[in-house]
Amino acid sequence: MTIPHPRAFVVGHPIAHSRSPLIHGHWLAEHGLPGAYERVDVHPDAFPDFVRGLRAEGFVGGNVTIPHKEAAFRLSQVLTPRAERIGAVNTLWFEDGRLHGDNTDAPGFLAHLDASLGAGWPEATGVADARAALVLGAGGAARAILVGLLERGLDRLIVANRSAERAEGLTALDPSRITAVSWDAVPAQLPETGLLINTTALGMAGQDPLSLDLAPLPGAAAVADIVYVPLETPLLAAARTRGLPAVDGLGMLLHQAVPGFSRWFGRTPEVSPALRARIVADLRSHG
Repeated sequence: MTIPHPRAFVVGHPIAHSRSPLIHGHWLAEHGLPGAYERVDVHPDAFPDFVRGLRAEGFVGGNVTIPHKEAAFRLSQVLTPRAERIGAVNTLWFEDGRLHGDNTDAPGFLAHLDASLGAGWPEATGVADARAALVLGAGGAARAILVGLLERGLDRLIVANRSAERAEGLTALDPSRITAVSWDAVPAQLPETGLLINTTALGMAGQDPLSLDLAPLPGAAAVADIVYVPLETPLLAAARTRGLPAVDGLGMLLHQAVPGFSRWFGRTPEVSPALRARIVADLRSHG
């Protein structure tokens, strides 16, 4: 009897833009593993039926992207504590006959910080732990990143959003460590910010830039942006001009993919310079 090769997927609506097949295809080839990783475009109305039919279609699991992450959370039979806290799932797999769900955005973001700023950030780099991380935006990515920073042990987290109500909602993750401020209050927070993170669409290709004077940031601060088209946003360019470490959004995309690949194909891959170069080349070719 022939054992079928593992099949995994990325599901979203739309999905044609996803670089995940390039990432996982690179790792499958690099490790010489049999298997496939496919894009699947599923309308939100059809998503529950898609999930219920995964095993019948021969899938061992997959990635979930916009707009299905919260629905995947509700449909997972077993959730990791991190996924429960974030309230969204981006990675599915079968284990002991049950559908498991995790959110790997938080560890993906932290892994990229470690790769960019030094393992064990912030202690390893001399950025004072007491200084705040300032998160701009209050969507799903902001929530995942806040959970990751809480897990890392940061004791002061500030979240700012144009909708104050959404920012206030995120303080419930840990009211003792997370504070919400108005968008207009962002400049006043910068002098005590050790890490500034943009999770909004500002600066993305086709969107307005994020207009923010970085002069008040401490000299030991770092700036991160989850946008990766363009790879260097105006915010990151401004950080480099000031001589501050600039952490782009591509690394988070690459590192968040590692746990899923390990689950589906039984090998833990590496986010290598060769992989990054391949995705950067694709971004430059297709935008």
